[in-house]
Amino acid sequence: MDKTTNNDEYSQPSSVDPVETESTVGPVLFYNELVIEHFTNPCNVGEMSPKEANGFALVGDPACGDEMKLWIKVESDRIVDIRFKSFGCPGAIATSSMATKLAKGKTLHEAVELTDDDVIRELGGIPEEKKHCSLLGITALQKAINDYYMRKMMESADSDDLS
Repeated sequence: MDKTTNNDEYSQPSSVDPVETESTVGPVLFYNELVIEHFTNPCNVGEMSPKEANGFALVGDPACGDEMKLWIKVESDRIVDIRFKSFGCPGAIATSSMATKLAKGKTLHEAVELTDDDVIRELGGIPEEKKHCSLLGITALQKAINDYYMRKMMESADSDDLS
């Protein structure tokens, strides 16, 4: 049968999200162009000095050897800058890049609500066996936000002790 016919088995509306249709067209088996782009040219790569960053996290997945350092700079409860360095597979680097891209500019409340599913959706899907990689960036982001809040509490406690 010709794939250009209007048979539901072959045609999909062009406005359908590819991640939502994953179950109807089968699992993602390979990295798509966007994932490859985020792997070869990741966003927000680099480090921040301790004076620049007011939140930091170091996370890893011992099962596959992936590791990530993530720094955030927060002003007025908004992530104004975010940087990461990652050692890992293409899936880990690409999903970490996307996680930082999604978090930058968001309020802390908005950023802490991001999930690995948000990252996967924005990338247009990743292979099933690589979905655990998407947790690396989100976990690091949440830990860096927690670190920011802990530092803020410590500063507040220190200033209270001086009063």
